[in-house]
Amino acid sequence: MDNKINSQMLKGILSGSILLLLYQEELYGYKLSEKLTKFGFTDIPKGTIYPLLLSLEKKELIKGTLRDSDTGPKRKYYSLTEKGLIEKNEFTVQWNKLKESVDNLVEGSE
Repeated sequence: MDNKINSQMLKGILSGSILLLLYQEELYGYKLSEKLTKFGFTDIPKGTIYPLLLSLEKKELIKGTLRDSDTGPKRKYYSLTEKGLIEKNEFTVQWNKLKESVDNLVEGSE
């Protein structure tokens, strides 16, 4: 068995994690990817972040704004919408419940 996380599980966790990061500050795609790596998401396949951003934008959970860059073409900075803030809060509640349940199960199986 390899150590890769199931892709469907990862997508849900990444979506919630993106909302959490955008709650803290506006970010563009590459910077968002760097932040995720900093927090331990090191095995994210290339090309995963941008489709998730597009999906979150279509669901109106985030909005993108093009801005000039000091070092090249314009960058699309993402921020939470009001709907995204509600979703972020719901993700946090669900994650805490799920984490507690799995932790209890793991501790009980040792």
